[in-house]
Amino acid sequence: MFDLIGKVALVTGASQGIGEAIAKGLAKQGALVVCAARTEAKLQSVVAAIQADGGKADHVVMDLASSDSVRAAVAAVVERHGAIHILVNNAGITRDKLLIQMKEEDFSVVIDTNLKGAWTAIQASTKPMMKQRWGRIINIASVVGQMGNAGQSNYVAAKAGLIGLTKSVARELASRNVTANAIAPGYIETEMTSGLSDEVKAEFNKTIPLGRMGTPGDIAAAVVFLASDEAAYVTGQVLSVNGGMLMP
Repeated sequence: MFDLIGKVALVTGASQGIGEAIAKGLAKQGALVVCAARTEAKLQSVVAAIQADGGKADHVVMDLASSDSVRAAVAAVVERHGAIHILVNNAGITRDKLLIQMKEEDFSVVIDTNLKGAWTAIQASTKPMMKQRWGRIINIASVVGQMGNAGQSNYVAAKAGLIGLTKSVARELASRNVTANAIAPGYIETEMTSGLSDEVKAEFNKTIPLGRMGTPGDIAAAVVFLASDEAAYVTGQVLSVNGGMLMP
């Protein structure tokens, strides 16, 4: 079940946190995983860990804010490995501020990275996926893209846009056996949340029926499913992985 042997996967934002867990999860199922991010040293560490565990991995430096960088990275994956079967758009940034205090550049850079960057990666990956008549596009959105969040109008707009993008791509590519789905994580234990006080975490947990934050592994498991043949009839969907925090 969830056998990904022979598949080539590109995971953006794979140098840490959720992206690292996704890369390792796909590799455990047999995929050759190309890890992408801006910091090469961190990527090399993740690749080494995957290989030490018996998996297949490579890396490519990519800056999602640069369309040229994204297209070059996708082209490098196809050139090196002959195909790209799975694309996971996970990378993202935040520039949180209340609407009235937010600078235009803070809005633009988040949209350019989190939404336009994902669009560029999808567009660059589409031709090889269509040609081979098999593909999985998985976009990591967010629960806040479904419900909104004060102080994150830029991030929320990007994640809500990513959900809409996913549905449009799913309709356009379905005839070529390419699926597109989004995963909307809730609160996840990462380096970003590790600095929160126990009191703040306890308040978060009160809003979650399962009573805890998620783990990067929870998101990785959902990605593995959507990347597999077992999810062949699932497209244009948003899989909420949030412990019951939001039930749309």
